[in-house]
Amino acid sequence: EAGRAMDRFAKALGAVMILLTAGVMVVARPDYAAALRAAVLPGQVAFLPILTIVGGTVGGYITFSGVHRLLDAGIGGPADVPRLGRAAILGIVVTSGMRVLLFLAVLGVVAGAGALDPANPPASAFRLGAGEWGYRLFGVVLWAASITSVVGCSYTSLSFVRTFSAPLERHGREALGAFIAASLAVYLLAGRPVRLLMLAGALNGLILPVTLGVVLVAARRPDLMGAYRHPVSLQGLGWLAFLVSVVAGALALGELANL
Repeated sequence: EAGRAMDRFAKALGAVMILLTAGVMVVARPDYAAALRAAVLPGQVAFLPILTIVGGTVGGYITFSGVHRLLDAGIGGPADVPRLGRAAILGIVVTSGMRVLLFLAVLGVVAGAGALDPANPPASAFRLGAGEWGYRLFGVVLWAASITSVVGCSYTSLSFVRTFSAPLERHGREALGAFIAASLAVYLLAGRPVRLLMLAGALNGLILPVTLGVVLVAARRPDLMGAYRHPVSLQGLGWLAFLVSVVAGALALGELANL
């Protein structure tokens, strides 16, 4: 029941984030053609922003949170591979779409209003693009994004340890609430939320090669996968992505040191 409530909560907040960001993008009126050209032929490549975006999408705990929820719901095994594939694709499409909407909203603001406030660039983008109501909406978007991340990471953290602890297994809902409260307290007390979020995304990106490598190795182990055989083509692409993530992480470390 707690898992289903978490699912409904995440879906509702995700819809709120997408709709509000799309509204600001429409008001900001970005140059869509210029954005498309730069996506294909960028004038400059900075690895730290790339690492932060990728890390915030598929790095760290995010690799495992959805899988743990599916396993708790009794979904798994060779018969569910098509269903799992559709879930993974949907997750990638939704998260990528949200990032495109946010980028276009900020692009429209920067092109029309100039520089953003370095102390809080996203909030100033919403304020410049949509006025005071946009600034208020940004608070809702940021809160929705942060609380869904906290809930997902807390759920995953507890799913790792509760199999070793009978009290956690019996009192999962209470433990989840306590973990979320502790995470929010650390976030609020640490201060400098923009820098903290950037560091979190970058560190998740640095963890990505580790999690991806573990998944790729596990996919070739019959004792774990049973009769399932991971396609050789996907295995090769996976290791290529692993090498790219290692190189990008190494190059981004220098940029991260200058923050």
